Amino acid sequence: MNACEPKNASPPPVRRRRGLSRSVVLVGLMGAGKTTIGRRLAKRLGLEFVDADEAIEEAAGLTVSEIFARYGEAHFREGERRVIARLISGMPKVVATGGGAFVDPETRARVLENAIAVWLDADIDTLVERVSKRDHRPLLKDKDAGQVLRDLAAVRNPLYAEAQIRIPSQPAPHHIAVEAIVAELRRLGESA
Repeated sequence: MNACEPKNASPPPVRRRRGLSRSVVLVGLMGAGKTTIGRRLAKRLGLEFVDADEAIEEAAGLTVSEIFARYGEAHFREGERRVIARLISGMPKVVATGGGAFVDPETRARVLENAIAVWLDADIDTLVERVSKRDHRPLLKDKDAGQVLRDLAAVRNPLYAEAQIRIPSQPAPHHIAVEAIVAELRRLGESA
């Protein structure tokens, strides 16, 4: 003990860091609302929001559609893997992923180990209505959106089900999904 310290000196109180301990990664089929809900969730939590597809486009200098057209899906997934790994390292943030990101075994394992995955689960009719509003999704180009989404759901939903949190994405105000996610984060012991 230092002679200058009072005998009864106690160590300074340990302050628990407020906020999340890791990033929140939104997964689900195209049209589930990952970007829209993600932006609102990030604002609600006071965190940075990043759309993984936008980060990939910025890194590649090409749109997702251009990457698919020029180099194919395998090349896109390789870049996506690297970008998501970078995004979930460091300070916690909210990350919206593309619909196929969580299907990749390496990306899924990394997200489940280092982040909190939230599956935004929407029914096919809701997804079809949402994706029909914009024509920028390479997997739907010149195809029947309903059939593509049903086929994707059959393969991807069992993988999305590995997420720590599952939230229904319904045709309802987005704040309902945001508050449901916040409640689930608290249930997992995260200070949201």
